[in-house]
Amino acid sequence: MVTIRDIARRAGVSITTVSRTLREPAVVRPDKRERVHQAIAEMNYVPNAIAQQLRRPRHETVIVIVPAIDNPFFADIVQNIELVAHERGYRVLIGETQSRQDRLDHYADMVTTRLADGLILLGALLPSQMRDARTAGLPAPLPLVFACERSDSAYGPHVVIDNHGAARTAVAHLIATGCRRIATITGPLDNLLCQDRLAGYRAELAAAGLPQDPALVAEGDFSLGSGRAAMLRLLAGADRPDAVFCASDQMAIGALQAIAAAGLAVPGDIAVVGFDDLPFGAFTVPPLTTIRQPTAAIGATAMRMLDALLHGRDLPERTVVLPHQLVVRASSVAGPPLAPDPPAQPEPPDRQETLA
Repeated sequence: MVTIRDIARRAGVSITTVSRTLREPAVVRPDKRERVHQAIAEMNYVPNAIAQQLRRPRHETVIVIVPAIDNPFFADIVQNIELVAHERGYRVLIGETQSRQDRLDHYADMVTTRLADGLILLGALLPSQMRDARTAGLPAPLPLVFACERSDSAYGPHVVIDNHGAARTAVAHLIATGCRRIATITGPLDNLLCQDRLAGYRAELAAAGLPQDPALVAEGDFSLGSGRAAMLRLLAGADRPDAVFCASDQMAIGALQAIAAAGLAVPGDIAVVGFDDLPFGAFTVPPLTTIRQPTAAIGATAMRMLDALLHGRDLPERTVVLPHQLVVRASSVAGPPLAPDPPAQPEPPDRQETLA
């Protein structure tokens, strides 16, 4: 059996250098790190990351990483992570990355240096040490769970919704109301989640036999301002859309503002559908039709999965796909006042009962 001592001898470095390369690669000189990775590949060394995690002292602390702490979508998810964490004896720290790699790596280093036990990522950015391990063909060097966003990495379990299917649900609703020239305001298209929603939009148009006009696709960044700017671009086109599907409620609210500023009516001239079901969407003028994400269940499930990883228990599912729901309000349907909103999706029965 190949040991860490064998790797050190093959690479011509100390055992400490090998250990740091596996746990804290950022502190190791690139030339030594490359020699260690080459020796690992040549000798087919596979460290038992989970066993290492279980042997080390635990601090009962987890870190929740959000891309932007001012985005209200994350609030209910974080609250329910904290509820389950408190029940199970953990403290929760919140870290904001602002989509910066160095900030994420700073928090990931708190796990590898034993100041915290694990991570829950609410964004798609991957810690550098995870990318390095993937490149070298090594197991995940730290325990983490992806919540909300899909990653192309197999280095952690996921809690998600079917974003492709949810986008199709939104566009199918607009088609059912009679809309035919349907635009979309996407999130950043280097993001897999946004790619899934755009693909769902296109798939539903194709299924309905509707043309796909590139001029009807405008990219935003999930913010109010980007939604307003993207809608203004769409309105400036030669052939105005009669509906718009927005990849977030914040962008949809920005779109509502742009439509009103242009002197147009919603939904009479342009129907609008958002995504997320933020609480204030029910109070816009008109109230916003949207896709509801089960934020409470996302947070609770993610924390249960991380707890299972930290205790060495098997996960029944590596990817948990939770249900979405179309909430129809007056931004997409003209006529008499709508019935009250349906109740929020109750949290599904604990799919992780075997992890308890």
